[in-house]
Amino acid sequence: MSKKAIYLSIAVVSLVVLITLGYFGWVKWKEYRLSPEDKLLNSAGESADKITESASKGVLPPIQVNPLDSKPDINPADKANPFKDIKTNPFD
Repeated sequence: MSKKAIYLSIAVVSLVVLITLGYFGWVKWKEYRLSPEDKLLNSAGESADKITESASKGVLPPIQVNPLDSKPDINPADKANPFKDIKTNPFD
């Protein structure tokens, strides 16, 4: 390999390392600058979610039932439409 390729690969690797370290530093800094009240509020919200999940396990019925599946057909125009099966696309 030529020196130019070696220098280029070192530069690319160092750039990737710098970007990765910068990202993780930014995440830690964002977490560090939260006030204790904000941290307490975040942990309270997470606790409430956990309590809600554990309280509703096995108690609530599954909510995957659609009440409109068994609705009656009350629209008379659906039955009386004589043009329902006509194709209107001239490019087919």
